[in-house]
Amino acid sequence: MKTTIQIEQNTLELLKKVRENTKSNSYDEALNKIILKNINKESYFGYLGKKNKNDLLKELRDKNDRF
Repeated sequence: MKTTIQIEQNTLELLKKVRENTKSNSYDEALNKIILKNINKESYFGYLGKKNKNDLLKELRDKNDRF
């Protein structure tokens, strides 16, 4: 099913660039590529556990490496 949408001129220019950069045959294909790329990103939320910032940074650098 084809649909018409209204977008601003600057959005059209960006969409044209995305279409070229993704080497897509249509705007629909370009939009699908960028949407699917962003949906499939793996989240690293909680990767470091529940430590506070000071504990994480404490052992990051040796004291000898500091100026």
